Amino acid sequence: MGAVKGKRMPRAVREQQMMDAAVRTFGQRGYRAASMDEIAELAGVSKPLVYLYLNSKEDLFSACIKREADALLEAVRAGVDPSLPADAQLWSGLRAFFVHTAENPDAWSVLHRQARSHGEPFVTEVSGMRDGIVAFVTGLIGAAAREAHSDPALADRDVAGLAQALVGAAESLAGWANDTPDVSAREAAATLMNFAWAGLENLMHARPWTPPAG
Repeated sequence: MGAVKGKRMPRAVREQQMMDAAVRTFGQRGYRAASMDEIAELAGVSKPLVYLYLNSKEDLFSACIKREADALLEAVRAGVDPSLPADAQLWSGLRAFFVHTAENPDAWSVLHRQARSHGEPFVTEVSGMRDGIVAFVTGLIGAAAREAHSDPALADRDVAGLAQALVGAAESLAGWANDTPDVSAREAAATLMNFAWAGLENLMHARPWTPPAG
């Protein structure tokens, strides 16, 4: 019994346990309202140990942002099979995004609400994650355009703008879906796919909508 009691948990495992507690607390209480006492209690450790491992509340919050941003970006990338047709790739990427944000609502709150409302360095961390997703979506749209015709009509600037718009819509829709009872990840992804794909398909086949003169 004494040997079992004295066995220490590896530092990396303990840190993840603390960060799990921190994401839950920050996501539900907000950065300013959350306390290190609450986080330590939820993690089942002492507050001095949290400070020893993760230095400060600001450093802990930054570490949570980085971990959750990396996890979201990896989930989206892993959800896309590059051998599929363009629409199936976009659908699977959107579905992976909404599944991840639905299954990790506290993490999404940290990334989408908390980090963006408390200035630097938190905004920079989230912006890096968003840039990664935009770059990935830009690649998907560009590949779709190349699939549609050998001489893509979409300029690089148009592709980048479409990716920004699509990611922005996905972010807003994820917040709405998480706050609205009975909205599934599949439903949210289908909503955005229906909203976006018809327009993207028209653009890829050189059938863009053009504003009236004047």
